[in-house]
Amino acid sequence: MLEERREKFKLISEKVGLFFSKSKIHPNFFTLISLLFSFFCFLFLATNNLILAIFFLLLASFSDFIDGAVARASQKITKLGAYLDTICDRYVEGMVILGFLFLPLPDFLFSANFWIFLCLFGSLMTTYSKAAALEKRVVEKEFKKGLFGRPERMILIFLSMVLGIFNLSWLIYLLIIFAIFSNFTAIQRIFFIIRSS
Repeated sequence: MLEERREKFKLISEKVGLFFSKSKIHPNFFTLISLLFSFFCFLFLATNNLILAIFFLLLASFSDFIDGAVARASQKITKLGAYLDTICDRYVEGMVILGFLFLPLPDFLFSANFWIFLCLFGSLMTTYSKAAALEKRVVEKEFKKGLFGRPERMILIFLSMVLGIFNLSWLIYLLIIFAIFSNFTAIQRIFFIIRSS
């Protein structure tokens, strides 16, 4: 949903892009540095330090925001950069979700690990469903519609970690919402792509 309202954040993106483009750092650097930040997020989740995990998640998310903004501001938009961004996004999300496996999360209906697996699977399938459609030429341009895109997933991960500081039960409830809605979005995209073909 937020993906479809990207234009509303255009002014902020332009200002951030202009500021960071003055550093002359290549946009791909910001893409790759988000991997390092997400790795530290994973490490702190693995050691049950949610506060530092949140800090590095914010750094990873901000780096991911900066790369595209800098690429546009410095006129360095490339297909390779877009490809790296997509790949790194999956690794960032994957590392953070896997970090939840190390938290002493309570079970709810099913084991916590089951919900974490569904989160990871749903996260990958929302992206793969549109990538496969483009690769197989079922659609001519990238299909981004859907209820629960990457911005919503990252916001929910952030909120789950914040609430987890106070109570790990709240964290697992938000992960269940993530698991359900990310997989629903994947199915939603598949349905829309089949209907439009």
